[in-house]
Amino acid sequence: MVFKKLFLLGFLLITFSLKAAFILLPMDENTQKNHLKAYGITFWSLDKKYKASWLLNYRGGSFLLPDAPEIRKECQIRGVSFEVLSDAETNSILNEIASPSQNMETVVLEKAPKIAVYTPKGKQPWDDAVTLVLTYAEIPFTPIYDEEVLSDQLLLYDWLHLHHEDFTGQYGKFYGAYKSTPWYIEQKKSAETLASQLGYAKVSQEKGAVAKKIRDFVIGGGFMFAMCSATDSFDIALAADGLDICEPMFDGDPSEANYQSKLNYLNSFAFKDFTLERRPERYEFSDIDMTEKRRIPMDKDYFTLMEFSAKWDPIPSMLCQNHTQLVKGFMGQTTSFDSSLIKSNVLVMGTCEWNGEARYIHGEKGKGMFTFFGGHDPEDYQHQVGDAPTVLDLHPQSPGYRLILNNVLFPAARKKKLKT
Repeated sequence: MVFKKLFLLGFLLITFSLKAAFILLPMDENTQKNHLKAYGITFWSLDKKYKASWLLNYRGGSFLLPDAPEIRKECQIRGVSFEVLSDAETNSILNEIASPSQNMETVVLEKAPKIAVYTPKGKQPWDDAVTLVLTYAEIPFTPIYDEEVLSDQLLLYDWLHLHHEDFTGQYGKFYGAYKSTPWYIEQKKSAETLASQLGYAKVSQEKGAVAKKIRDFVIGGGFMFAMCSATDSFDIALAADGLDICEPMFDGDPSEANYQSKLNYLNSFAFKDFTLERRPERYEFSDIDMTEKRRIPMDKDYFTLMEFSAKWDPIPSMLCQNHTQLVKGFMGQTTSFDSSLIKSNVLVMGTCEWNGEARYIHGEKGKGMFTFFGGHDPEDYQHQVGDAPTVLDLHPQSPGYRLILNNVLFPAARKKKLKT
């Protein structure tokens, strides 16, 4: 009798194991303990050559992975919630998603993208939100800087993030507040030395050349993601190609006369008709940024993610996957974008209802794509120089950081599915 019970129990266990064919990483608000590390699990699975699917708008944009012991173990180690599904349960979910009445879609993720982060040497992970969350989610990346970009090493990568960089050669416009501080003086000296080593007479010329290499990377089919001042300073550098827009304290000689009227907005990715801020003491590049124009109380500073058709618009749908449509705002040197200065072919994916500013935008350039995200750190409302680093263990369900990671996984999607 005991033997029969043991045999029956063993048979049931074997039957269950045969039917348990998939693992679901739920991404809804109440089930997933660590949304950020769930992206890391998905990336890790792709890197291990497992197939994966992104279930757009299903329980917050969940991930479907094959049921493998090492995936289960990795989820347990990293503290990621998962559910084991049978074939029948999986088919039921996929049929629900495929229904024309549901704003959902299944997108196959093919391979782990090769990731590069454009960041100065010596920067700590917490100096940049993307570097911080990639490290936290255990997603591998390669730090690169001007030497690598100018020697065409971007060709080795699928996805590029721009650190909070100033591509105009004005040293982040920190002159007014920090010109006498040791770190500013050293930063300026290092930038000048590097530009000289790379064969450029001025930092502005060298940074402009870097911006054009990044432009070519995107046009050739690369994916580029930028935050904070790397967004508008990048576009300004492209529009000001061949112009001297730097005052003497930045490059040793006067700026070009009437340079504002000579800007070529056709060269920029996202912005048009912007006016540059030429006063060196002002911590601002142009009127693209809304930081000084916005009057939003901190407790009301939220932006709303736009809703797109997952079946007809899979690209913005992927980039906006989240467990909430309402995301906390956060400041930066470039906090947000003046909607009136955004080109008509650029898609606004996140807006603040308080003043209509754009926070999260996306566009195409040539064969590639770019996403600009305003602000410095999604979980540090008003980051200041010298502030303590954000501890992501305290924010494992951060909606703002999820938007960053959506962009990281986006290049893994099957390209045929993305054609609209």
